[in-house]
Amino acid sequence: MSVILGYDESPGAARALRIAIEVAAAFGERLVLVYGAAPPGPAGEEYRSHYEAIRQAGRTGLEHAVEAADEAGVPAAVEVIDKNPAQALIDAASRHGARVIVVGSWGESPMRGALLGSTPHKLLHLSTVPVLCVPTEE
Repeated sequence: MSVILGYDESPGAARALRIAIEVAAAFGERLVLVYGAAPPGPAGEEYRSHYEAIRQAGRTGLEHAVEAADEAGVPAAVEVIDKNPAQALIDAASRHGARVIVVGSWGESPMRGALLGSTPHKLLHLSTVPVLCVPTEE
């Protein structure tokens, strides 16, 4: 089994990383750090430059998270998946036999999350794996 973490270097993701490391360490499981890099839309050269920028931002953020996991002695793997964040996390959870998906929230109101489709909101409704939604620190 594993612990899946949606990570994007947002304030909510920072605390979620710490919690995910604690959970993975407590169960002696691998932490899989996932970044959903859905392409912005097919439109020639602009599409390619945006797409690569999104993927690079994900890789950079995940490198920082791997360092934190290494410091805690938790084995970690990285995946940059070309899907929206919620679907990327659900797919990774399925492939890795996840115990839990951990995501951070950054203080959106429930109404805004429902209307705009926040990742935690989508996961709570679509995932068959338990979801741990970690609020940002005050």
